[in-house]
Amino acid sequence: MQTLIQIANTIFNPIIKLGGPPVMLILLTILATVMGVKFSKALEGGLKLAIALTGMGAMIDILIGTFNPALQAFVKFTGINLPIIDVGWPPLATITWGSPYTLYFLLIIIIINVLMLILNKTTTLDVDIFNVWHLAFIGLLVMYYSHNNLLLATVLVIIVGILKIINSDLMKPTFNDLLDMPETNPTTTTHLNFMLNPIIMVFDKLIDVIFPFIDKFDFDAATLNNKIGFWGSKFAIGAYLGVFVGLFGHQSIKAIFTLAFTGAVILELFSVIGTWFISAVEPLSQGITNLVSRRFISKRLYIGIDWPFLAARPEMWAAANILAPIMLGMALILPGNRILPLGGIIAIGLTPALLVVTRGKIIRMTIIGTVVLPLFLWVGTLTAPFVTHMAKVVGAFPTNVSSSSLIGGTTIEGPIEKLIAIVWGEFGGNMNITSGLEALVAIVIYILVFIWYAYQMKKRNEEYKKNNETV
Repeated sequence: MQTLIQIANTIFNPIIKLGGPPVMLILLTILATVMGVKFSKALEGGLKLAIALTGMGAMIDILIGTFNPALQAFVKFTGINLPIIDVGWPPLATITWGSPYTLYFLLIIIIINVLMLILNKTTTLDVDIFNVWHLAFIGLLVMYYSHNNLLLATVLVIIVGILKIINSDLMKPTFNDLLDMPETNPTTTTHLNFMLNPIIMVFDKLIDVIFPFIDKFDFDAATLNNKIGFWGSKFAIGAYLGVFVGLFGHQSIKAIFTLAFTGAVILELFSVIGTWFISAVEPLSQGITNLVSRRFISKRLYIGIDWPFLAARPEMWAAANILAPIMLGMALILPGNRILPLGGIIAIGLTPALLVVTRGKIIRMTIIGTVVLPLFLWVGTLTAPFVTHMAKVVGAFPTNVSSSSLIGGTTIEGPIEKLIAIVWGEFGGNMNITSGLEALVAIVIYILVFIWYAYQMKKRNEEYKKNNETV
């Protein structure tokens, strides 16, 4: 075994030392070609991924370089110590895709998905290849805390991967209802943000018991969004944050304008560059789809894609606009929080799941969202050392920031899974009975709550079925 490891290191270390973008260019091109994609298309995907990684790194440098002095002054003048810079989800995807292990976890999930299809445990083919980074993040987090226990990381990734694929089947009738999709439409999603559904449903059921009258006061989300308009956009929210940090950091008028404009453009460009990643993995995704479809040609399949097909529902954006200032205020007073919401202040890691569980009831979405938001802030704080470490390993750490500074993300998908990953990682690092029991209890509770949630969703789906038969 040691000989094999030495051989592997001899072959791969020179490639890895090239840095994240070149490594992903090579690996993605090879993998797509193996999946039957034409070499020119595979190479195109690899180049796009390398460009996206490079572009995101540049955006992180600009964001932190501009905000870091003002944030330090903010701490000095207010006494509020929020030193972790929230870079949002796109840079975290960049950092995670910069690790060669991400493709390993991708392979594991592909195998699991195919086995589940063969065994009739799912009807969903997950083609959302880009967002495997969420599961890879969980696996890498376990490895970070366990001192590279790949087996433990793989087990947790498999467990979460299986549950999120099952969840895509459970949610499909709700997607049809929310978007008026016909039964023949195969669209669903396996995105990790919907693994918050179980805990959200717990609170939703509590509202049914304690405040059953609350839905009488609900309002039209589309009207609210139209009234807010530009003032609730990424541009505007980025500008607000720049002004907020500048004023409380006692910056000059010129510096406040710079912070406002930089915050606005970075929040918008994060989303733009994020689409480059999705485009980059499309050739690989199509290759996998073609390969699997040939094997299941007689079977009806749902196709698991990214979640933004839900973006047409105005309730999601209305809730995001309401929750953004709530999260900012909460960050200033929440015990244990050390991260200032910036890149993740538009809570897209939370609002899609709120939409699905509550079926678009804005008041419920706002109440439950407010209750759940602290979880994101705490997880953003806890995972910052790991994110910072990974950024340095893959060469994505901002060059104009002190090596002792921390970067992280708020509202990153799967906060519960990330907490479990930390517990599992600590067990892998300690290997004692106490940490082992904590890891076991955490995963057992997680699975039991999911089983209860699945039962509730099946009851909902039976209601949909009866209603369709009546119609």
